[in-house]
Amino acid sequence: MTTSRRILAVDVGTGTQDILLFESGKTIENCFKMVMPSPTVIVAGRVKRATERGQAILLTGVTMGGGPCHWAVRDHARAGFPVAVTPEAARTFDDDLSMVAQMGFEIIDEDEATHRLHKPDADAVHIEMQDFDAQAILTALQAFDVDPRLDALAIAVFDHGAAPPGVSDRRFRFDFIAKAVQHNPVPSAFAYFAQDTPAELTRLRSVASSAARYLRLSGSDERVPLLLMDTGSAAALGSLEDPAVRAQQECIICNIGNFHTLAFHLVRGKIVGLFEHHTGEISQQRLEDLLVKLADGTLTNEEVFADSGHGALLLPVSEVQKGLRLRPAQQGQESRSLPFLAVTGPRRALLRGSALHPYEATPHGDMMIAGCFGLLRAFADLDPQLAPSIEPSLLARL
Repeated sequence: MTTSRRILAVDVGTGTQDILLFESGKTIENCFKMVMPSPTVIVAGRVKRATERGQAILLTGVTMGGGPCHWAVRDHARAGFPVAVTPEAARTFDDDLSMVAQMGFEIIDEDEATHRLHKPDADAVHIEMQDFDAQAILTALQAFDVDPRLDALAIAVFDHGAAPPGVSDRRFRFDFIAKAVQHNPVPSAFAYFAQDTPAELTRLRSVASSAARYLRLSGSDERVPLLLMDTGSAAALGSLEDPAVRAQQECIICNIGNFHTLAFHLVRGKIVGLFEHHTGEISQQRLEDLLVKLADGTLTNEEVFADSGHGALLLPVSEVQKGLRLRPAQQGQESRSLPFLAVTGPRRALLRGSALHPYEATPHGDMMIAGCFGLLRAFADLDPQLAPSIEPSLLARL
């Protein structure tokens, strides 16, 4: 009798964290799942409540995603209330700690933070910074009598990487993406086992320490494999589990997230082009233009970067791939022709009604956990021991 394997997949976004407890042998629709507020939204809410009460805050923990929590802490300091933060947590706001100090935050070491927390008259609100809250997820599962022990763990976050001083975060991230794709042009190129995570991906590496806490608290073997991945590529990989997307020899997959939009042009499952932009900086018309240029091979890295995006990359197309390419996109709204366009992400409504006729991918009937399905697929691609437990529950490969 085959032993059931359990994998927790968590896709941490800006608006939500999407959680799937996969169990082999079950139909995937019967696996337990949650869509909950993202860690940065939770931290932002705690900071805002402290601001309303006029309380100081003490931030500890590790580097996590910014956005809402960064803005809330900034506003707290601007309102004249003290902010103390430990170095690792401070890198949430900027990799250069001197820049964090210029924001009006007091940077203190771990010993001083511990001392302040245990002072009899301590009145600062203590907030722990982390993308993966082991205790919260563990408590939620146990509240429903779900065994939290795991055979593997997979977590996706968006990581700009630690750019050197004077180097644009946008440029640094996209240069890293370009190198990864040139080395291995598939969406799972952005997945790493914890021990293999590049040093510059500081947010992913911070997640690994939080994940170790979950394994310890849940009674899991702390040696179980931990997979870390970028959120946009996880969603794209997950959307390939939708039968309509999987059937395409050529397609464009566009994940429109709350903060970032990432599009891949795939031919026979291989990346031939991609771009990444900030969702808040693009209209429907601009996104259509970017997708058309991606499809016909005219989009440039500098065009996207100059438009406040991250960048674009076009790879050489093999003779086999050329034979599958559709007619290049034509100029003019009415005559545009694209490969099959699949859209996912919480902001996918940006392309509704578009002349490009996008298909809203719903892998296993649930768009919101597409990233979790992508994490499972990445595990199946990278771990031959777990693949036989995962593959039967996922759709066949391209």
